[in-house]
Amino acid sequence: MEMKGWMMIIGAACFEVVWVTGLKHATSVGEWLITLVAIGISFYYLIRAGDHMAVGTAYAVFVGLGTVGTTLVGIVYFGEPFRWMTIVLILILLVGVIGLSLVPSREEKGERL
Repeated sequence: MEMKGWMMIIGAACFEVVWVTGLKHATSVGEWLITLVAIGISFYYLIRAGDHMAVGTAYAVFVGLGTVGTTLVGIVYFGEPFRWMTIVLILILLVGVIGLSLVPSREEKGERL
């Protein structure tokens, strides 16, 4: 697995946070345009990351990081309630995402498809 794929996933997840937040909070044409551009960039990088890593892993990491980011943005910037159980569950999600990244793909193990 290349570092390039991981960087694409991280970038895609950052843009996912922007567009998911925009879907809830956009109120003007400009904000909706930013949301639409963020959707395009996010999925572009997710699709491109699939060229460098297993698609299932790429998608799981994308969704996991996006969920974490969106939850934290909601708490910090939009006054959504802080709950310890939410933080515990986010940490469990992150452990799963990190675990997925540590599992070698078939190509890395030298197996044939």
